[in-house]
Parts: sequence; structure tokens; C-alpha cells
Amino acid sequence: MKKIGLRIDVDTWRGTKYGVRRLNEIMGRDGIKGTYYFSVGPDNMGRHLWRLLKPGFLWKMLRTNAGGLYGYDIIFMGTMWPGPKIGKRLGYIIKETAAAGHEIGLHAYDHYSAQAKIDRWPEEGVARELHRGYDELSRIVGAAPVTSAVPGWRCNDKVLLEKAKLPFKYNSDCRGETPFYPVVNGVKLDQLQIPVTLPTYDEALGRDGVTDANYNERLYALLREDRPNVLTIHAEAEGGKCAAMFEEFVRMCLAGGWEIVPLRELAEEFGGSAGVGRIAPEPFPGREGWLGCQAPVD
Repeated sequence: MKKIGLRIDVDTWRGTKYGVRRLNEIMGRDGIKGTYYFSVGPDNMGRHLWRLLKPGFLWKMLRTNAGGLYGYDIIFMGTMWPGPKIGKRLGYIIKETAAAGHEIGLHAYDHYSAQAKIDRWPEEGVARELHRGYDELSRIVGAAPVTSAVPGWRCNDKVLLEKAKLPFKYNSDCRGETPFYPVVNGVKLDQLQIPVTLPTYDEALGRDGVTDANYNERLYALLREDRPNVLTIHAEAEGGKCAAMFEEFVRMCLAGGWEIVPLRELAEEFGGSAGVGRIAPEPFPGREGWLGCQAPVD
């Protein structure tokens, strides 16, 4: 098996407006399709500014030159002025992307709030966030999304149970090795999980000698033929400052005989044979705080 499932997270107004079309252009040259996860509510990402007080987050921002990736105006989003409603004002770009044949999934309604607070919300808060995003994305595309991916891989049992009430066929909420069906309170849920198996650009850069010059080679070396590979890119990074790097990586993969596919292909291929597992909070290299990670059932 030489497949790479391509997941594209779109977190911000800037990523939607400028990054998505650039990525569509790059992928379109070779007929590649990916799975986009869109944030569709207000861009309040400037509110992450307080996290600079945390050493791990501050170091990540410095080693990745976050201002260059996300634009320095991001600090004003949801702080100095109300965060612009991404879906309401840029829904046409999401519709264009769906019309081009890419898979469209739900990332969040309010990406900042979901990433920063979802583990502290009661069930009603999680349900409200999911339903607002689900309804808005359905309105934009004209069809209900069949997949979702919680922001920042901040997934726990509460999130899984609320997602199970919506008609998602599969989700990509954690980091891990192979597709699996999550078990919560001893019950196997019906929505397949497709974990991300490869590091993202902002996790790898500046660690263990990884630079812009050797990032693609390091990433390519991690590809494995004995399991599905799942790569997350971001419209703000690979659709912006890192676009040329991403295009080069695509060329490397195609030249090496790798097929780049949307996650739905992996869901179709492995849904019938996947085992079970849990999603557990764990620290993760290159990230501040915990991420949901694939774990064995107790």
C-alpha cells in the first residue's frame, strides 16, 4: 500500500480566503483530491494570545515564525474587533472547493472556542458547537457533511458521544497509527476514526534539526507502506508561506509511486476491517498541552 490520506484543516478567515484556492490550484495540476475540514463561524483566533504565557506555546510560535504563517493581523481577530463570520462571507470558496471534487468536512463553528474550551464544556456546550457548525456547513454546501475533525485534536469521550448523535460516517479526531472504532464506556461507536499518523509542519519545524530546507525529506522518510499514512496540512501554511514546499512534496510523492487520496478512500478501504480502541489525552511532541491519541481498550 502506497497511499497518503490528505487532510486539509482550514482554521481562519485568512486561510479560507487566500490559502484554499492556492491549494486547489496546486492539487488540480495533478488531479489530486483531499479532505477539507472547514471552520465556518467567527474567526476569534486572536484570543489565543493569552497562551503566549505558556512556555510550550510561546516556543512553538517563535520556532515556526507564526506571524509569517498566519499573518500578524490574526491578533486582532475577536479581540480588537468582532471575528468575521467565515462561512457567511466566504462560503462561496467552500462551495467552489466542493464543486471541484474535494471532500468537505466540519472542523468547527468557532475554532478558538472549541480548541481552548471543549474539554471544559458540559455536554450541552459541546452539542451546541457541533450543531452550529454542522448546520452552517450544510447550508453552505447544500449537503450534510459526513466527516468531522475536532480542532487541535482535543477529543475526549464527551466529544465522541455528542458526535455519535450526528450522522457522520467517520471522523479524524486523534493522532495514532491505524483506523479504529472508538469504545466509550464499554460500547463500540459506529463512527470510524482515521488518526493522523504524520507530524504537521508546525510540530516538526525547529525540532531535531528540521528546517525548511530538509522538512520535505524528513517527512517523506516517515511514510510507511504497511499502514495508511495520514497527513494534515493547513490552508494557512501550505496554502500560504509553505505553498512551494508543499508542491515540491507532492512531486516527491508522485515520483515515488505514492497515491494521494481524500480520507473517504481510507474510510471505505478500512471501515470493514478496523479494530477498536480508545482516545486518550496525551502530551505530544511539538504541541502545547494534550492531544487525543489512539490507545488500546482497557
